[in-house]
Amino acid sequence: MSEDSNKPIPSAKPAAGAISVPSSKRGLGGFYHELMREMRKVSWPTTKEANRLTGVVLAVCGMMVVMLLVLSTLVDQLMTLITKGGR
Repeated sequence: MSEDSNKPIPSAKPAAGAISVPSSKRGLGGFYHELMREMRKVSWPTTKEANRLTGVVLAVCGMMVVMLLVLSTLVDQLMTLITKGGR
């Protein structure tokens, strides 16, 4: 193997101040290629795990609704008490 094979291939220099973008990231085809490569790396949950996590999210949302409803009612009653003077 000669040393010439290790030298980088000269390419057109970008304009001053330009940010060089690898050719694999250019255009819609490059975007799609990168997207598919990243999607293969994703660790997808099983159906059972997804259903359990969905239940957790819905339960937390329900608790937040109840908490905000109670808090809103308390603040409303307090403001009514303050503005009407307890009448």
